[in-house]
Amino acid sequence: MTAAAEALVDHALSLRWDALPAAVQADARRLLHDAVAVGAAGAGATYSGAILTAARGWGGEGQGLVLGRPGVRLPPAQAAFVNAFQLHGQEYDSVHEQAVLHPLPTIVPALIAELDRSGPYTGEEVLAAMVAGVDVAIALGVAATTALRFFRPATAGVFGATAALARLKRLPCQTAMDAMGYALAFASGTMQAHTEGKPALPVQVAAAARSALQAIDVAEAGLPGPRDWLEGPFGYLPLFEAGFDLKPVLADLRSRHRIAEVSCKPFPTGRACHGGLVAVRKLATEHGVAPADLASLTYSAPPLIRHLVGRVAKPEMDTAYARLCLPYLAAVMLARGRVDLDDYTPQRLNEPEVLALAARIVVESDGNPDPAAFVPARAIALLKDGREIALDVTSQLGSPDFPMSRDEHLEKARSCLAFVGMEAVHAPLTDLFDRFDTLADAREAFLLASGG
Repeated sequence: MTAAAEALVDHALSLRWDALPAAVQADARRLLHDAVAVGAAGAGATYSGAILTAARGWGGEGQGLVLGRPGVRLPPAQAAFVNAFQLHGQEYDSVHEQAVLHPLPTIVPALIAELDRSGPYTGEEVLAAMVAGVDVAIALGVAATTALRFFRPATAGVFGATAALARLKRLPCQTAMDAMGYALAFASGTMQAHTEGKPALPVQVAAAARSALQAIDVAEAGLPGPRDWLEGPFGYLPLFEAGFDLKPVLADLRSRHRIAEVSCKPFPTGRACHGGLVAVRKLATEHGVAPADLASLTYSAPPLIRHLVGRVAKPEMDTAYARLCLPYLAAVMLARGRVDLDDYTPQRLNEPEVLALAARIVVESDGNPDPAAFVPARAIALLKDGREIALDVTSQLGSPDFPMSRDEHLEKARSCLAFVGMEAVHAPLTDLFDRFDTLADAREAFLLASGG
C-alpha cells in the first residue's frame, strides 16, 4: 500500500525549477513574497510577543532568522515555530480553497530555518522545494472527499513542509520516506481551536513547521520511520479524513502545478469571509448603501462558510475569534470601507456602532453538498426604505479566476511591512523577490525581511 506514498515522495524529490512553466514560476515568486511580507507583519500580531518569549524559554543558541524582528536570532527549530505562528497568526496567508489548506505557513518557515542551519542554498532550489512541498500538502487536502474533521494546515501541512525540506536537501528516497513516517508521528491539529476562536490555530501551524525539521533530523539520524504513512490502517488519510480518493490526485501529479491554484488573501481574515466582504464593499461603492440604511444582511453560502465564519459578533471578542467572524468583519467593511491589520485592537473590536451593525448581519447555509465549497454564495441586503439588493458571489478575490493585480499585491506587501515599521525595505525586498530564482544565496532576501 505504499505505492501512493512513494509516488508523492518521488514527485517532490524530482521536481525541477527549470521544468516549470514561466507562469507557474511567477506564481511561486509572488506567493513567496506574499508569505514573507505577511510573516513580517505577524511580528506585530496579538500574542506574537508571547510566542517569542515562550520560544526563547526553550533554550539553545542559533542563527535562525525571525521575520519582522531585527536582531532576533533563535535556534532554527524555534525560529521556524515563531515564523509559522506569525505567518498564520493574522489570517492573511495564502490558501488553497479546494483543499481547505494554507500550505505556505508551514513550508516557508521550515525552509528559512533550514537555510539558517545548513545553507547556503540558491533561490532556485528554495523555490523548487517550496513548489514540491505545496504539491504534497495540497494533494493530501484535495484527496479528502468528506467534510473537514481536523485542522489541515497543520495535519497536512507537516507533510508538505517535510517534503519541501527533503527536496531542498536532496535526500535519498528512502530517507525522505522515513522522514514522512515521522511527520505522521508528529501530525496533529484540532478544529476545536477554530470552533472556539483561539490562537491555538497558528500554534498548531507553528508546531507543524518545527516538527518537519525534527522529522528530517530523526530520519537523517538513521531511525526507520513508518513506511505506510499515507494509506496504512493508521496512516494519515484513514486517520485524519473520513473519506478519501487518491486516484485523481495521482493521475495528474506530474502535470498539475498546485502552486498556481493557491489564492492570495486581500483581507486579513479567514478566507471564508472574503466573498461576503467583497459583496459588502460593492453594496457601499456601487449601490451607495451606508450603515444607517441597512435593516439586515443575510449571506447565504455553502455549509463550510457557515461553519467557519458564521459565528455571532460579541463584545470583548478575542482577535482570533474576530478574524473568523463574518458579521463583525462585514460591519467593519460597511462602516470603514476596508478591513485591515489595525482593525483588531481592543478599542476597535468593542466599538458599539460596529457591534450594533454586526447584530443585523447573519450567515446562513444554502445546503450546498460540496464539503469544500466557498462559492457560489449570495448576499441579500434589506434596506430600511424597503428595497432589497441581492449580490451573487461566484469567485473569491485573490483566487486564480479572480486574481489580485500586481499593484494590489505590492500594496499588501507594503502595508504588511509598514505595520511593523519596516516600510523602508519594501522596494528592495520587492526587487529581491522579483528575481529570487537568480539569487546565489536565498538567505539574502530573508535576512532583509527580518530587519537585518
